[in-house]
Amino acid sequence: MTAVTTTAAAVPVEDKARPVRPRRRLSPGRRLPAARLAGPLVLLAAWAIASAAGQLDPNAIPAPWTVVRTAGHLWTDGTLPTDVLTSVERAGYGFAIGLTAGVLLALAAGLSRVGEALIDGTVQINRAIPTLGLIPLFILWLGIGETFKIAIIAIVVYIPVYLNTHAALSAIDSRYVELAEVLDLTRLQFVRQIVIPGALPGFFVGLRLGVTGSWLGLVVLEQINATSGLGYMMFQAQNYGRSDIILVGLLIYGVFGLVSDTVVRRIERRVLSWRRTLSS
Repeated sequence: MTAVTTTAAAVPVEDKARPVRPRRRLSPGRRLPAARLAGPLVLLAAWAIASAAGQLDPNAIPAPWTVVRTAGHLWTDGTLPTDVLTSVERAGYGFAIGLTAGVLLALAAGLSRVGEALIDGTVQINRAIPTLGLIPLFILWLGIGETFKIAIIAIVVYIPVYLNTHAALSAIDSRYVELAEVLDLTRLQFVRQIVIPGALPGFFVGLRLGVTGSWLGLVVLEQINATSGLGYMMFQAQNYGRSDIILVGLLIYGVFGLVSDTVVRRIERRVLSWRRTLSS
């Protein structure tokens, strides 16, 4: 009887002596402040150090301070503000048209089998055709003015918006649809309470790709019969061998892309605050 009692009393003592393993953290951890600026700042520092050490040919890749000085001159004489405003207007018009078209086509194809049959195959064919390869045809159709530039940007934008939004709509769990039918929701209630929340994650992915695409398309389009814009400024600088002006244009495009993507990310984080993901 005594032996049994002693053995039973020794069990908790043995458990207490066993070391407790700390819980392993698998998440990325807390978000670092201004983390997205770390990479660009490291590249800028490497560029400055290499330029100061004489490792870069100043005629091919001018130093950062040379590029900043050139940007100041262009801004002072009024060239840069005009070109920036023109580029922003072109990108803005094309982006707005492409975003609207992408969302409407995705909703039509995602909520209707007839719409999917008529729209999805056509969009997939359009996606397979290089968008910049459509430039000669659009010049014949729309002329060589602003209209064809905005139309090409709109195509570049609407394709990723449509693809990601349509994929998100197709991935909505059918049980939610059955639940909406049981609750006797109207079509409008179904779209507002189930379709839109289910499609928002994919929509924001397409939106980020579309924002980036609008700037990428603008670089090429502004070098075709343009009289203003950042692309036109860079094209003229190429003719005169001004690599510093070309770098000014590239840096402005990069800043625009980073800022617009950051804005979309912040909107996405606020709108989808109900999600618990690794990024949050």
